Amino acid sequence: MSDEILPPGGLLLGRVKMPGFAYPRVVTVRNGRVVDITSNDAPTVRDVCEMPDPAAYAAAAPGQDIGSAADVADNSAPDKFFPHKPSFLSPIDLQAVKAAGVTFVVSLLERVIEEQARGDRAKADALRGEITGLIGT
Repeated sequence: MSDEILPPGGLLLGRVKMPGFAYPRVVTVRNGRVVDITSNDAPTVRDVCEMPDPAAYAAAAPGQDIGSAADVADNSAPDKFFPHKPSFLSPIDLQAVKAAGVTFVVSLLERVIEEQARGDRAKADALRGEITGLIGT
């Protein structure tokens, strides 16, 4: 793989699985290099995205170079993966994601309601009403 995968002038934010760390690392790409910008202020991508200026943070945050974007991307392919090297993960960690018109959080709540109601339609309706009253629609 080559650096041609990188958009020209793009500011990228993502996550990498790094050997020696229990949790994914927050990364950005600078000059074709993957830089670990994980910090106490931004331990997740969600934390960066909720900052007043996420782009400015990602562009200026101090970090550690962990390798070329091409090398990390190469090691992210399932058939070329080596666990002792960094690999890209989905950039989504704790964000609510909307896809195909269905918010995953809504699906999650429905599963919890169904589990709690155990097939009792009246109980499920009561739980939905309670949740809607608490968090809205």
